Amino acid sequence: MQSLAMIENWPVPTAAAAVVTSDGTLLGSHGPTAHRFPLASVTKPLAAYAALVAYEEGAVELDEPAGPEGSTVRHLLAHTSGLAFDEQRVTAPPGNRRLYSNAGFEVLGDHIAKATDIPFAEYARQAVLEPLGMTSTTLEGSPAKDGVSTVDDLVRFAAEVQAPRLLDPRTVLEAQTVVHPGLKGVLPGYGHQNPNDWGLGFEIRDSKSPHWTGDSSSPATFGHFGQSGTFLWIDPAAGAACVALTDRNFGPWASEAWTPFTDAVLAELRSR
Repeated sequence: MQSLAMIENWPVPTAAAAVVTSDGTLLGSHGPTAHRFPLASVTKPLAAYAALVAYEEGAVELDEPAGPEGSTVRHLLAHTSGLAFDEQRVTAPPGNRRLYSNAGFEVLGDHIAKATDIPFAEYARQAVLEPLGMTSTTLEGSPAKDGVSTVDDLVRFAAEVQAPRLLDPRTVLEAQTVVHPGLKGVLPGYGHQNPNDWGLGFEIRDSKSPHWTGDSSSPATFGHFGQSGTFLWIDPAAGAACVALTDRNFGPWASEAWTPFTDAVLAELRSR
């Protein structure tokens, strides 16, 4: 795909990108796709997928207590537990506001580790990474932000999410469906959004503006971006997913580069 070459103009030392369709076909890639990049918050969808495997295995229930009083596994996955951004301090009642929380995902990881009697990073490896052949990916440290991976591995994950084998497709559909609709909140790097819609570990585009995806991205688009200059989006209307990883922290450069890049990718997909 010629549009992927746009990453060569990004003001970053290293970048790689790829597009994979809903049937698992790699349409194109550009850059060092085997290079390992820190994912920052693109770690969260991987951690969420492991949590959903734990749910399907019966180790946890989505509506069982987890985190602050009144909070559940579902609240933690959807950033509605009331926990603060980076500390285990309660700032709102569960289900009341969309408070993006790294701490919430760390509590979730601890909860699953306790329920399974397996350290979360090891559980995620056994449940998600190993079955998908994601041999260059690790989730050591915080399940909110410390993952390291490659474009090659995230293409495997994006293909899985589009055509699930590890999970029941109904579970994945629930993960990309808004949890607690209508809640306001801050989308990090893009300001207040009303509503600020999220599924189970995946951010949902809907009508958010500004946003890190494309102006032409469908409202059903879901995924995540990371402060390390990384993103993964899946656009069901386009029947494809795109991964882009860099080694420059998110900033104005990303806001300026990512939207036209995604629009060019989508335009090329439509023209095929």
